[in-house]
Amino acid sequence: MKITVLGAGAMGSLFSGYLSRKNEVTVVDVSDAMVNAINANGVSIKEKDGSVLTCHPVAVKETKGIGPQDLVIVFVKSMFTIAALEGNRNLIGPETYLMTLQNGAGHESKLLKFADRKHVIIGSTQHNSSVIQPGCIFHGGSGITSIGLLDGGSKQLEPIAQNLTSCGFECHTEENVQKQVWKKMFTNTAASSLTALFQVPLGFIHTDPNANWLMRQLCREAVEVANSLGLGFDLEEVTTDVEKVCINAPNGYTSIYADIRDGRRSEVDTISGSVVEAAHDQGISVPYHEMVVKCIHALENKSKETR
Repeated sequence: MKITVLGAGAMGSLFSGYLSRKNEVTVVDVSDAMVNAINANGVSIKEKDGSVLTCHPVAVKETKGIGPQDLVIVFVKSMFTIAALEGNRNLIGPETYLMTLQNGAGHESKLLKFADRKHVIIGSTQHNSSVIQPGCIFHGGSGITSIGLLDGGSKQLEPIAQNLTSCGFECHTEENVQKQVWKKMFTNTAASSLTALFQVPLGFIHTDPNANWLMRQLCREAVEVANSLGLGFDLEEVTTDVEKVCINAPNGYTSIYADIRDGRRSEVDTISGSVVEAAHDQGISVPYHEMVVKCIHALENKSKETR
């Protein structure tokens, strides 16, 4: 397949790297350092077992002259999605699938500005990754990647799912993919957000009793909101799943952790913020989520002031 990945950050590098082993893959990024490092040395993926896999997607800053792709995967931060797609319209033909595996919810509204509903794929992945340096990432955790179409009929995506699976991402198609998106969001909003606040790896959320208590309160609120939308989650099961992510990736550093560490704007508004927005629509109180959003924005503002 001809695949372009928008964004060569932690997850963009991971997916473009793995997928390049069996596909014609281009990864697009605005950073000269990132593009130059990938073209010079490939993407080095450090696995949890200590092994290192080097892959060789083609990295570019712009895609002028590149024609329509079979698949475009969006891995830029949510606030840059529309600009990234607008600047790379040449990649999108009538049969091009646009896929988002970005954290949080609501990304489909942006993709629908560039493709019809039959070609917009939403999904989630249990893989996590962090940037060590340009062109070098740590693959901190693995799991299932779930994808689907907005209106069902997701079996037509089986060739894409099989392709991802053959490249190292166990991928399933889902008829109710929104439920899978929320399932991933539970980990992001209940655990990843706390790694940003406390500047710790995921394992700390499991081992520290205070952080673990906060994680459980965030799970409780998020499940209440999700179930008000008819998604039917079990709180104990959700909490156990989030706990397992923290246990299985004790040294895993999340992207939102790195954003706060490095003084960048985070995606909290499409993660914890999307829970708050849905809660307000449903008339549900979510004080812990509101606190998380405010705290992370305060950390972002603090970084601006200290530069």
